[in-house]
This record gives sequence, C-alpha cells and structure tokens, in this order.
Amino acid sequence: MHLLQHLEDVDRVGVGPLLHALLLLPAASFLREWLLGLGLLLCGGLSLPPFPPLWVSLRPASSLPQGVTLELDEELVPNDDDKEVLQDIINNLKLSEGYLTLARDIEVMEPKSPEDIYKVHLIDGRASAGASVDSARQNLAATFVNAFVNAGFGQDKLMTVPSESSSGGSAGSWLFKNKEHGKASAAASLGLILLWDVDTGLSQIDKYFHSNDNHVIAGALLAVGIVTCGIKNDCDPALALLAEHINKEDSSIRIGAIMGLGLAHAGSQNEQIRSLLSPILGDSKAPLDVVAFTAISLGLVFVGSCNEEVAQSIIFSLMDRSDTELGESLTRFLPLGLGLLYLGKQENVEATAEVSKTFNEKIRKYCDLTLLSLAYAGTGDVLKVQNLLGCCAQLPEKGENHQGPAVIGIALVAMAEELGLDMAIRSLEHLLQYGEQNIRRAVPLALGLLCISNPKVNVMDTLSRLSHDTDSEVAMSAIISLGLIGAGTNNARIAGMLRNLSSYYYKEASLLFCVRIAQGLVHLGKGLLTLAPYHSDRFLLSPTALAGMVTMLHACLDMKSIILGKYHYVLYFLVLAMQPRMLMTVDENLKTLTVPVRVGQAVDVVGQAGRPKTITGFQTHSTPVLLAAGDRAELATEKYIPVSPVLEGFVILKENPEYREEQERAAGACTAAVTPFNLKCIKSLP
Repeated sequence: MHLLQHLEDVDRVGVGPLLHALLLLPAASFLREWLLGLGLLLCGGLSLPPFPPLWVSLRPASSLPQGVTLELDEELVPNDDDKEVLQDIINNLKLSEGYLTLARDIEVMEPKSPEDIYKVHLIDGRASAGASVDSARQNLAATFVNAFVNAGFGQDKLMTVPSESSSGGSAGSWLFKNKEHGKASAAASLGLILLWDVDTGLSQIDKYFHSNDNHVIAGALLAVGIVTCGIKNDCDPALALLAEHINKEDSSIRIGAIMGLGLAHAGSQNEQIRSLLSPILGDSKAPLDVVAFTAISLGLVFVGSCNEEVAQSIIFSLMDRSDTELGESLTRFLPLGLGLLYLGKQENVEATAEVSKTFNEKIRKYCDLTLLSLAYAGTGDVLKVQNLLGCCAQLPEKGENHQGPAVIGIALVAMAEELGLDMAIRSLEHLLQYGEQNIRRAVPLALGLLCISNPKVNVMDTLSRLSHDTDSEVAMSAIISLGLIGAGTNNARIAGMLRNLSSYYYKEASLLFCVRIAQGLVHLGKGLLTLAPYHSDRFLLSPTALAGMVTMLHACLDMKSIILGKYHYVLYFLVLAMQPRMLMTVDENLKTLTVPVRVGQAVDVVGQAGRPKTITGFQTHSTPVLLAAGDRAELATEKYIPVSPVLEGFVILKENPEYREEQERAAGACTAAVTPFNLKCIKSLP
C-alpha cells in the first residue's frame, strides 16, 4: 500500500544515530526545539524513539509539535488518495470515531447524570440539604459536571435529551434553570458533550443561534469553538460562523465569538484571526472583558510563535489601560496573552520583558513574572526557579499580586522531568509554611499543575489538608487542584475526599461549587480523558494544552471575581488539554485491529547497554486499552510491526513478513512442556 511506503521511505539521510547522540546531551533543549521543524519531515523513519511519526499519531492537532497543523504537499505525497487519507489523519477527522469505539469496547457509553457522580447516598444526611442552598449556583455546577463527565460521548441526560422522551428534563428546560450568564455556560456545555464530532455538533448547536437571549447565543458561539477544538476542517466552520459576531454590541456575544475562535484555531497562527481580533485591542471604547478575552484568544492562536505584531497590539493595549482598569481582575489576561506568545521560547522573550518594565507599576511585576515563567516553561532551568523563589521570599507591598504567577511559574519551569518535579513539590511545601497569604493561595494550583492527571499520594494528602484551611481562597484552590490531579482517573480516594468535602461545606455555596467542579474533573470523560500536556513517553510537550491549563490557573488566582463571578466559562479553556488516554491499534486500511499488548510502568533505559526491558510490572491486555500516567505499552505478539516507535493514541500496525504462526505455537508448546513435573517424569523414564 502506498500509504505505508510513504511512512517508511521518509528517512533517506541516515542521520538517526547522530541525532540520537546529540539529543542525549544535557544542554540539548535548544537542539530539540530546532529539530522539531526537521522532525516534521524526518521523524517517520528515524531510529529515534522519542520522535513519534506525526502521520501515524492521530492525536488532536493541538498536540503536534509546536501546536501547528501540518499541510502535506505534492512533493511529500504524490498520490492524491494517500494524501487525502494522511491529511484526514493529521486533521483529526477520525478522532471522534476512534474515541467512541474505545467507549463501546470498555462499555461506558451509557450517559451519566451529575447525581451519579455526587453519590449523595454515600454521605451523611446533612449533605442533601446543600441542594437547597443557592440553587442557581448548584444548577450551574451540575452543568459543568455533566459536560465534563460526558465529554465527547455525544449524549447526556440534561442537554441532548429529546423533549418528548423526558418529563420536563429536556435541553431547553435545563438551559433555563440557569440564570443570565449561567445560560452561556449551559449552552456551551453542548459543545463539550459533542467534542470532536463537528458535523453532528454544529447541527445540534444551530437551534441556539435563533434564541432571543443574548447569553444563549454567546454560549452557542462558544460551543462552536469547543466542538471544533483540535479538528482542522477545509471549510473552517468556526471562522465562518463566529467572524460576523465579533463586533456585535452585546459584550457577552462578542466574548463568546472571540473565545470560540481562540479555542477552534489554537496553535494555527492563522493571520485571518489576527486581522479580525487585533483591532479590538486598539479600540478605546471596547469593554475591558472583551479586550481581555481577545488577548487570551490571540495568545492561544499564536502560542509559542513570538509574533511581533500581536505582541505590539497587546503591549499598546496594556499601556492604554487606565489606573482603575489595571486594578480589575480581568486585566491579568493581557500579560498572560502576551506571555503565551513566548511559551517555551526562553531568551526570545528578553526584548518584550524589557518593554514590560515601562508598564504601570500596578501591572509591571505581574507581567514580568508571567513572561519569565511562560518563556521557560518545561525547560527545568534551575536558575529561573531560584529567581521565582526569590520573588516569593520578598514581602509584597499593599495591593501587589505578582507572587501568584511566580508560584505557578515554579511549577511551569520544573514540570519537565521527575527529579525537578519532586524538588519543586518540596519547595512549595516550604512556601506553604513560611509564605504570605497570597502565596499560600497559589501553592495548591502549582501542585495541581505539577501532578496534572497524576494523583501522587503525598500531593493528594497536602491538598486534602489545605482543603480545610481557614482561608476560604486557599481551600477553594486546593479543592480545584484535587480535581486537576485526579482529572480523568476516576481515582476512588479523591472521589471519597470530595464527597466528604461536599458534606463539610454543604452550607457554603462557593466552596460547594468548587467541590462539584472537582468531582466533574475527576470523572472527566468517564475516565477516558487526560489533561496531561506531555505526550510521546513524556518527551514532547503540547503548547496549546499547556496554554489552556495556564489560562485556567491564572483565572483561579482570583477565584471569587472570575470563576465564582460571571466568567465561569473560562473553565472551558481546559478543552485544549483534553486528550483520550488510550492505545488503539489499526491496520493498514485504518480499520480497528485487536492485538495483545503488555501495559506496565515505564522504565527509563536511556544509556543502558543491550536491549533492557522498557516496562516493569506489566499486564497483558487486548487493544484498545487505557494508559495511566507513567504507563507504557509494547506489543505482545510478533505478528505485527508498529509503524510508530511510541505506542500511544492511534497506532498503525503492518503485518510482519517474517512471522510464522507455527513457530509461535511451537515456542508456546515448548514453554508449556518444560515444567518441574514434566522434567521429573522425563528423568524417571528408562
């Protein structure tokens, strides 16, 4: 088949061993970054385990190196049929289909309601009284829980229920159980339920565009961005539907369209989006919230690109803000959008960092630390961690809020490898003991980022302790972080902690809302999704996934004004980080193939001689299988050869031409025959 020929014939230069040696050098981070561009062309056939072949990895487009979608040309793939198939794979048009195949195989297609997650019957009687406290707030929480749990399944018990089959529980009636801005999140939740299924999703969202309620229209616009997140379509439905709403009078509609564009085109560096959104930053009449979400969306679309024109637009917008506006919570999104442009770019941020020193003193330090932490994200740079710890050691003056980004920055820089991660956790423990109150509020969020979708017991215990803190903001951050470290794991211990917290805070509407959000995150996609930004054996970092995470964490630095205020839909930025945590094998015609695989804890074998075992404590399963944090898979049969060196996501298998079934059966028979009992019998023979 031509498709596989293209995959195998890519490496013609014989540079594999040289690159492999260079990449093992301690200071090779700059080289890895430079090689990503080269890797787009060469990684299909290189003898480099860390580089996954991009066209056999059907991961969301946001997780391609640099977050950039790859366009195939005639030179790479001359055959039109093969080119179409490969482009569909790169554009993730098969993702929803494969995800639902996995769900059917594991038998979790049945939709779940928020009550199935809360499990109120397992808690004390007083928890049931919590339902009557601030019912609009609890309905909003149920909306998010329902969306997170049923993400990507296309059906649920609140939003997609046909009106004739339910007694007052149809999508319309649930939508209007939410008040004002709550309706926007409710309508947008439909996009998350139909995640990656663009055709079905757009047809179901369409009815909300004809609503008379501006909040519902805003939610529908955001839903379009969510449903197309990570999916590249030739006709670009998101741009076609959202562009005309960007300059409407109502600010909620404008925010819905702007945020939708940011999610749909994250990492695409689309110049059309820049020309649409940049004028809003320079509009002195535009409301602050519209300007703030515009900066974030531009930061997401041009993440890690160092785009000077976008950077200038955000800088001028920051300089134009009045003192009153700079004191608002949403202003933090402007430096964040600027920082996202330099995500992981290290020294390239220095010129912009110098300019930031001329900003108003209210935002200067916040901007400086945000730029520093994002530019060195995932580098493990010890000197930068020391700088950030030094900022945390200083006593803040009244009104200063820059230490929150510094704490999150420590986690961003140190999250690259296990040793640095453990050291960062210890440093954060010290900050908890000796830090000021605004530092203590950010520490749980940093812990959540370090162990995202990876519930480590020591971190879990720390967050459990902080969730009962006397400062309600520390407690709220800790509760949200419990949800983040358990995201998509169905972790029973965290689920039990959150049930107890829902009983403990049954009279506190704000804290109970955070508990519900955390419960939804723990059961994300019924346990089939992950938020971890690292992939390909933790070697590659998805910039768009990390950008979505960081945006949500910066919003959590002022929980009361943003997430507990009217901007709760910033939680949907987590969509950028959602990935199926699966291994699914397909044959050369992209049909699902069931093969035995060994799944176990990954072992670091870099630099070891011979062919050491790459996994330990493994179990043998048949594909498709789920991969937990730190797990690695390898084929348990020689009948097939994987085209990808990394077994994650979707992997194409080709038949092994040298395989002989009789040999495998004979080998198995020999193994079965040589037992202690058989040996004893053989020796007793005359």
